[in-house]
Amino acid sequence: MVSFQDDVAVVTGGTRGIGRAVAMRLADGGATVIVTYHDDEEAAEQTTEMLAAYPAATRVEPCDVTNFNEVAAVFEMISDRYGSPTVLINNAGTMENGLLVRMTPEQWHNVIETNLSGAFYCTREAARLMLRNRGGRIVNVASVAAQRGWAGQVNYAASKAGLIGLTRAAARELGEKGIRVNAVAPGYTDTDLIENTTSYEDEVEDYTASGRLATPKEIADVIAFLASETASYVNGEVLRVDDGLLS
Repeated sequence: MVSFQDDVAVVTGGTRGIGRAVAMRLADGGATVIVTYHDDEEAAEQTTEMLAAYPAATRVEPCDVTNFNEVAAVFEMISDRYGSPTVLINNAGTMENGLLVRMTPEQWHNVIETNLSGAFYCTREAARLMLRNRGGRIVNVASVAAQRGWAGQVNYAASKAGLIGLTRAAARELGEKGIRVNAVAPGYTDTDLIENTTSYEDEVEDYTASGRLATPKEIADVIAFLASETASYVNGEVLRVDDGLLS
């Protein structure tokens, strides 16, 4: 197992699905893990209990990633209490599907603000702290939807495509300072968001090699690789984890 013994890791949207699996993987590797969540108190309590089983220091902290002031305050707290973060996983995301001609401005705004602006705010604050130590790893959780749009998801696809652009541009800016920025693009994964996706069963059965959904742990293992020093020569990469869905 890859060690994260000396790392301070921040996982946004880390109380369910992929985010929770990543937080547990990093804590199991010895990292100090700070998980943020928006408003699901039950999931936050469950995650707190699950992370308490690991010897590493862990914390579950409320934070609305669409609110820059809240994001800045959380990263200031992390720096003061735990030291500058060395790992950031931008996983917080939402989905509000609707056909383009019926999609409301609110549906567009909510998804773009959470999935893209939230990642920018967190990356900005984390990078400023990482620059002090001349090193860090940032992994953005994008989606295959950025590379192949599905009907009813123009807001989601646009937000994830924007996240890929952010990944590549940030990798160019920060790479010479020792900060690597990469992304994963999961395919269909067994999380709460899958409930908002219609007619996925046939695509999974027909176009993936295994004919099944990914587990959150399978995605988390790839994220952990990119967040580790094992991937020291990987930068600006978007790693598709879709079992051949788009092949």
